[in-house]
Parts: sequence; structure tokens; C-alpha cells
Amino acid sequence: MDNEKLQQFMTPIGLLIFGLLILAYSLSFQIIPKIQSAMAAKSTMESTQSSLTQAQEKLEKLKADAAAQAQSVSQNAKGEEKPFFKPVMTGLDTEAVIAGEFAEILELIRANKIKVRSIKYDYDPQDDNFVKGASSQYNVARLNMEMVGSYLDYDNFLKELYKHEHFLDVQSVEIVPYRKNKSILLVNFKLKLYAKK
Repeated sequence: MDNEKLQQFMTPIGLLIFGLLILAYSLSFQIIPKIQSAMAAKSTMESTQSSLTQAQEKLEKLKADAAAQAQSVSQNAKGEEKPFFKPVMTGLDTEAVIAGEFAEILELIRANKIKVRSIKYDYDPQDDNFVKGASSQYNVARLNMEMVGSYLDYDNFLKELYKHEHFLDVQSVEIVPYRKNKSILLVNFKLKLYAKK
């Protein structure tokens, strides 16, 4: 008799256990992919953060290098003076005189695979000391260039610009990494070129 009562409870308990196993099995097909997806997302986020950190470190280094090179150029101008650009022909207007030196700068830009998005010119700006004090002897052009290039290309450009044979003045450099690809730089570069008349 006890055996019969036990038999009566065993069948529903067995069905309940079987039902729980089927439920657990079906849930595992829903939960396991979500766990795998979450782990993949975490891995992607970690690698993206690592890439971002490296890009920010490169950007900071490049900014520091640009500042150091600009300071070196400034100190070099005070100590060992570079000659002013002198055109082959005399009696030309400012635009024609500066065009020869600007061609040299453009060649440096092209050689370093940097793309120029825009250039704004300001010939003989009235706030320049050479224009104020010796406008009869010197032509001046202030260039505001927006450029696009990689860290390495821009670093090489700055090094070659530092070695440029003629006197010039790097006024400011603003560097921002491109939002969609942090290895690309957007650069706002202000430069003054000087030439003897």
C-alpha cells in the first residue's frame, strides 16, 4: 500500500522534474548566446579603450613635440639667424614674392603626404613688426592652413619645416584627432613667411 502511494507521487514528480529539465534546456539556448554577446561586447570595449588611450598618448606626445619644435625655432631665430627668402626678380608685389617661398612649403607638405583642406592668405598684415617697421624692405604673408595627415607624416613635416633654410615664424598649431579615425589628425597651422623685396 505504501508502494502504491509512492507510485502515485512518483509519476507527477517525474513529470515535474522532466518539465524543469526541458525548461532549463530551452532557457540555456536563450541565455548562453546573451552571455557570449555580452562577453564579446566587453572585449570590444576594452580593445577600443586601449586604442583610444594609445591615440591620446600619441596626440599628447605630438603636441609636446610641436611645442618643443616651435620653441626651438623661436630660439634658433634669436641665436643662429636664418637668411630671408630672396626672390630672383625684384620689384614684384607681395603675392608674387611670397609665391616662391610658399612653393617650398607646399613641396614639404606634399612630400610628407599631408592633405591641405584650405589656405587663407593675409599679405602684409598690419600687426606684424616687419610690416610696421620695415615694410619697404620685407614682404610678409600670414598663412592659416587646415591640413589632414597621420601622426608620423605630420611629425616628419614639422622636423623638415624646422630645417627649412629660410626664416619663417610658426605662430600656432592646433591638433585634433579625427572623430571617426583617431590615427588621422586635423591640424590648424598658422605660419608667417618673410621675403626680402
